[in-house]
Amino acid sequence: MAETGEITVSPSLSSGTDFEHMFDLAPTSLWLEDFSALKQLFDVWRAEGVTDLIEHLAQDSARVHQCIACYKVLRVNQRTLELFAASSQGELLDNLGKVFRDDMQTQVAHELSQLWSGAPGFSNQTVNYALDGRRLDVGIRARIIPGHEATWSRVLVSLEDNTAQVQSALRIQRSERYARDLFEHSPVSLWVEDFSAVKRLMDGVRAQGIRDFKTFIKVHPEFVSRCMEEIRVIDINQLTLKMFGAVDKDELLNNIGRIFRGEMHDSFAEQLQDLWEGKLFQQREVVNYGLSGEPVYIHMQFSVLVDQQESWDLVLLSLVDITARKKAEAYLEYLGKHDVLTQLRNRTFYVEELNRITRKGPWPLSVITIDLNGLKLINDEHGHAAGDALLRRVGEVLAKAVEASACAARVGGDEFTVLLPGIDERGALGVQERITSLVDISNQFYPGQHLSLAIGTASCTSGDQVEATLHRADKAMYVEKQRYYQEKPNERRGGGCFGA
Repeated sequence: MAETGEITVSPSLSSGTDFEHMFDLAPTSLWLEDFSALKQLFDVWRAEGVTDLIEHLAQDSARVHQCIACYKVLRVNQRTLELFAASSQGELLDNLGKVFRDDMQTQVAHELSQLWSGAPGFSNQTVNYALDGRRLDVGIRARIIPGHEATWSRVLVSLEDNTAQVQSALRIQRSERYARDLFEHSPVSLWVEDFSAVKRLMDGVRAQGIRDFKTFIKVHPEFVSRCMEEIRVIDINQLTLKMFGAVDKDELLNNIGRIFRGEMHDSFAEQLQDLWEGKLFQQREVVNYGLSGEPVYIHMQFSVLVDQQESWDLVLLSLVDITARKKAEAYLEYLGKHDVLTQLRNRTFYVEELNRITRKGPWPLSVITIDLNGLKLINDEHGHAAGDALLRRVGEVLAKAVEASACAARVGGDEFTVLLPGIDERGALGVQERITSLVDISNQFYPGQHLSLAIGTASCTSGDQVEATLHRADKAMYVEKQRYYQEKPNERRGGGCFGA
């Protein structure tokens, strides 16, 4: 290099022989080609009035093959032979049909359009095939050699083998698609959320010197609401839309307030308490609401992702709909405390309630003992379905006659008891009158079978009087039952004076 900074060329590098060596020994696949036939074809098409090459090629796929046939390979270098597993240039050129096939055909139009538009060359990502069958993802660049622009008779083409990079990118895409499919089509509702703003709020509280967070959120319930508002939903999956009755993600996310409401405030307060204590994985049962307004009982699992435990900016929630289970549990609980036929409380609940009142009150306590008259005769003459119908009518009468705070129970086959805590004898007689009135109305609506009840009432003011009160009520009921059978002797059942 001269002191003036000008670059000097060594005479040994100026000979054509050295440039030929450079072509042969280049680490990149090089092709010297003749595109003159392609230019002539383009000239013919232009003369025929073709202006849009892409549209022209799309009209007839044979035109693409016609263009490819115009390429003439003059020479390739050693790297090209290695890349395409050819022993010689002759072997490679004799098998170009194996090299340029399949996927390549769809990419050629892009290359041709660049030349058609007047560019001195083209670049593209395409696919070739080695002679041993390997697929090669290659980046291709072509340039018309200066001095040959008028004829395109000399074009230098370079191929860069980026198969490893392309395949790696494809594997990443497949992995991402696989992960996305797992998320979208998971059999449980999945939510990805950002809790970073919640963490900042809680850190602010801690910085104020607050140590008893449980008391803090009780005194400041608005803090819980603020934290709920600061949660950012990043993504939800398909089952989430189905679970909450949303058409699409926008509809669901625009109605978050309709989903998380009511009991959710208290549940979220518990969740914040756990987060305050460092529990970054949680699970609990909560109640959300579908967009229809119906409650959705949820088993929720909450987890701050491991790499985001310093910021909480990625949180994964899985929600399992346990509404059916909750309904089943509620029904089993109902069956445990109710008589299925009459819908009244059953004997188990009655005994528990009587024991509770005996221990704790309230006082006074009134008891109404009831027996259905004539059930045995109805069952014998008309079948048990008719008898069950009468029992259901008793259930209807007592359900309407007795307030919710009282306990109306079926304690035996045709035996019923009403516990009236906090009601004195006068109030109990009022309830008895309502029962009698409702029985008359029932008989008007059901003229086929006459409903008749024997009723006894008694009251007490302390727990030690309960047993005697039950006995008095039973005695009063049996007096009524004796009167009924004296008036209708044909309805007595065999073997007893006061049976059903």
